[in-house]
Amino acid sequence: MTVVETVLKRTPEPLRSVLIKHRELLKFAIVGGTTFLVDNGVWYVLKLTVLEPKPTTAKAIAIIVATIVSYILNREWSFRTRGGRERHHEAALFFVISGVAVVVNLIPLYVSRYVLHLEMPHVTRLVQEVADFASGSIIGMLLAMFFRFWGFKKWVFPDELGERRRDSDTVTRLR
Repeated sequence: MTVVETVLKRTPEPLRSVLIKHRELLKFAIVGGTTFLVDNGVWYVLKLTVLEPKPTTAKAIAIIVATIVSYILNREWSFRTRGGRERHHEAALFFVISGVAVVVNLIPLYVSRYVLHLEMPHVTRLVQEVADFASGSIIGMLLAMFFRFWGFKKWVFPDELGERRRDSDTVTRLR
């Protein structure tokens, strides 16, 4: 039984129907949760060690690592029933959309640190870390997530290329 099937079996019926209807969004969210952990793990390791004075650079590197993981998981799982482009074309589009999303993700952290000056010595270490997490890992990531989902569905893995495969047996079993 797949991860999505397990989640759906344990979900109450009114919500289950909505999740089945938006199966790709559910998978995208699971991939997003995984890459959230990768992103923040890499970011904190870098910014608390070798890139301590450069948190934005550390975040950019973390986002790039998480984006590579995201491409693999989204292509092979979230959007596997979509697309149809040649892999190099699809990958190029994925990384262009993701590159724009990196900029979208970094804007709130940049504003927090360098416009609002929520950094030491202007504030305590705790305030700096909370502001970094809120701006870089919550606000920035949410903005980038919405942009990515829209961009991936529209340009990278479009439905109109005719490669969509629905596993109707799986959907039927879950009801």
